[in-house]
Amino acid sequence: MPATRSQPRRPHSGSRRDEVARLAVLHAADDLLVEHGFGALTVEAIARRAGVAKQTIYRWWPSKVEILLDTLIEDSDKHLPVPTGKPTAESIRGYLHGFAQFLADDPAGKVLLALLAQAQHDPDTARRFHERYLVPRRGQERDLLAHAIDAGEIAPALGLDSVIDALVGPIVYGALAGSTISRELVDTLVDDLLRPRPN
Repeated sequence: MPATRSQPRRPHSGSRRDEVARLAVLHAADDLLVEHGFGALTVEAIARRAGVAKQTIYRWWPSKVEILLDTLIEDSDKHLPVPTGKPTAESIRGYLHGFAQFLADDPAGKVLLALLAQAQHDPDTARRFHERYLVPRRGQERDLLAHAIDAGEIAPALGLDSVIDALVGPIVYGALAGSTISRELVDTLVDDLLRPRPN
């Protein structure tokens, strides 16, 4: 009887398992933050919710702040990308409407607000939040506005950094205060501060 040839065994993919565990940790962190707040969020609780060892988390992240930053960066890139196509006033308006919705409804929006609040009294959190999230995203927003200016789509009443502050500030403040950010507010900010080119 001829010997049967066994199928070669597929190699285990450690990287695939690592990615599953990494995503489980990120999802657990933002879920627990929404449920219990920043102060009650612990690495131990994240590990339990994610089904991974606490040592695994500490091997990848030095603190819960870094876990939350990874969550915020990945979810912002996925759910709130800064427009990179042809710059128009409407694409900027749509981005700002999306930002208000992100802060109100997306778990990662709650992460952003929590890190912003924590940064006010923790210099290390402030430094990492600025380095990893605020500075890169602000650079993308500046590029968006600069390209829209060059294209003649907008004529801001302020310099780029000031106009970003004036556009984003009321939206963030309203979210921190628990207010509903109306579409009318966002539209007024865009119309008054960016002075879009008439259609």
